[in-house]
Amino acid sequence: MSDQHSHQNFETRAIHAGNTADPLTGAVVPPIYQVSTYKQDGVGGLRGGYEYSRSANPTRTALEENLAALEGGRRGLAFASGLAAEDCLLRTLLAPGDHVVIPNDAYGGTFRLFAKVVERWGVDFSVANTSDIDSVRDAVNDRTKLIWVETPSNPLLGITDIEAVAGVARQAGVKLVVDNTFASPYLQQPLALGADVVVHSLTKYMGGHSDVVGGALVTADEALGEELAYHQNAMGAVAGPFDSWIVLRGIKTLAVRMDRHSENATKIVEMLTQHPKVTQVLYPGLPEHPGHEVAAKQMRSFGGMISFRVEGGEAAAVEVCNRAQLFTLGESLGGVESLIEHPGRMTHASVAGSALEVPADLVRLSVGIENVEDLLADLRQALG
Repeated sequence: MSDQHSHQNFETRAIHAGNTADPLTGAVVPPIYQVSTYKQDGVGGLRGGYEYSRSANPTRTALEENLAALEGGRRGLAFASGLAAEDCLLRTLLAPGDHVVIPNDAYGGTFRLFAKVVERWGVDFSVANTSDIDSVRDAVNDRTKLIWVETPSNPLLGITDIEAVAGVARQAGVKLVVDNTFASPYLQQPLALGADVVVHSLTKYMGGHSDVVGGALVTADEALGEELAYHQNAMGAVAGPFDSWIVLRGIKTLAVRMDRHSENATKIVEMLTQHPKVTQVLYPGLPEHPGHEVAAKQMRSFGGMISFRVEGGEAAAVEVCNRAQLFTLGESLGGVESLIEHPGRMTHASVAGSALEVPADLVRLSVGIENVEDLLADLRQALG
């Protein structure tokens, strides 16, 4: 993060960091540099350090500077997807024979990357309940290089004490990675709590409009940032200029959107907890949630993601998803429109039969920014 923006509040950084007026025209929005290569002033004479858009592109640079500022980091890197960001991180930090600790409710795509891709490369992993510090400590061994945390987690909304796990990581001499996708940097700042790297699916709250796929890494350590940047270029799964521009545009309204997501979710949780067909509501804003106190300590508010379980098992959960009308049946999350899905059959099908399998009666909501009364009415009719 540049010193220019370090003293500014979040909402100001979201709009201004990386968004320098175009020096040629004065355009207040960075242009989309839809270009692959750059004219050099003599052999090796690069203008602004740009030679080829896989290595660097001015629109992507604007986004990467913005990401670093929002997370309070030194280096931000933008990728073609969240999983491309994760892949780059793992190949940078790990080698055959290494070991990783992952959460027992990790995102299905992350689990698949470890179980079906990275494990074949000679890296193994253990599953831990990351909300239990003893479970994390017990899972670490002398080959561990990385502890991976999602908080809130997907789809069970588990909460991990980032500061406490950072202490375990430091003691063991390993890196702590936090997937901050569900919270966004507006609600939570993992680097300030001791994490080494933050991961995002930019597709979700950062883009915020269900119109772009992207990923990011942010690190507080300059040397680690350089190492990740080297691998980003070497592996090549970079964010394109148009996608970078779309995410930058989305980020400008991140704070106001997250406020509304959280506000709407709180009202929906109130209704669900009183509904006779709902057997359990998973939301860190509930005082009875086991991670409530930790979430209240490390998050600005509790976010727009809710999961709940229904009477009647899998068939009933699927029926609720099918009956919803305003809540769109679809995967992904974090957009302005509300989404509903059945994790067991949709986003988390890849963990079926594993230690990370999710309950069959679970429904997941991504609460949008529509009028909350309309959302409540739709859920009531969907529950029947």
